[in-house]
Parts: sequence; C-alpha cells; structure tokens
Amino acid sequence: MSATNQKREIKNGYALLELLFYISLFVILSVVVINAMATMSRSFKETSIQAELIESGTIMERISREIRGAYGIGSVGAGDLVLNTKDSGGANKTVEFLLSGTNLELLENGTLTGNLNTPTISVTALAFTQITTAPGKAIKIVLTVKSANDALNRTQDFYDTVVLRGAY
Repeated sequence: MSATNQKREIKNGYALLELLFYISLFVILSVVVINAMATMSRSFKETSIQAELIESGTIMERISREIRGAYGIGSVGAGDLVLNTKDSGGANKTVEFLLSGTNLELLENGTLTGNLNTPTISVTALAFTQITTAPGKAIKIVLTVKSANDALNRTQDFYDTVVLRGAY
C-alpha cells in the first residue's frame, strides 16, 4: 500500500467518526428542543384552563350585580332564582338565573337572553339560599364550574352572599 492510499483510508475513517459525532449531537439537540416544546405546550394548556376557570368569576359578578339591584325575590330554588327588579326606564321586570343542564341561562321577563357561561365552561353545581332578617334580605350563592378542556376534571368553586339593595 502506498503512503497516499494509507492517508486516504485514515481520512475516510476520521470522516466517518466526524459524521457519527455530528449525527449524535444533532439527535441530542433535537431531543432537548422537542422536550422544551412539549413542556411549553403543556404549560400553555394548563394556563388556558386556569384562565377559563378564573374568568368564570364573571358569572358570579353578574349574578351579584343583579341581586344587589333587585327590590324583591320572586322565587328561590336550588338551581333557579327569580328577582323582581326595574329596568333603566323604571318599569318592573323579572330577572331569572336558571341552571339548565350544564348551562346557566339568563332570562329577562321570561325571555332567554343567553347563557352566562362560555361553551368551554360547564356549570356543575348552582345553589341559591334566601336569607331573611329584620333589616333586609340576602341571597347566598354557591357556584361550581369546570372546563371542558381539562382532562383532570378539576372544578372551581365560587361563593358569595349578596344583600338586596334595590328596596332602599
């Protein structure tokens, strides 16, 4: 074997080792990047679910605002509350919160105006309790919601007690 052939074989051997090194380096970097992307995706999904559950607090805010403005209670049930109130023109009207399946419906004067929860949020429990004392009336509210996107089926509970102020 000549010296040039021997140098070529040695160079080819180094080229093969370099190729294996670069491939293994690429594989390691790819695994690290894919793992980071999967972690970011899980974190984003978890954050979205938590945001949906917390944003459901707006349901409780809407119910509380309507109760505060009411001058009387029409009826109270486990998943149904009818309030006697007035519209912006001063005319009498009724506002009803009704749990229908997993949706919390808002009815004004018996007409459905829409659901208070978004399509990705299910209302799993709703309870209204009337509290009557000498100074006035109040409603205790217990609301439980869950996200349709949550594989763990976690729930978020909201509690509030609101005094009717519209009679003052």
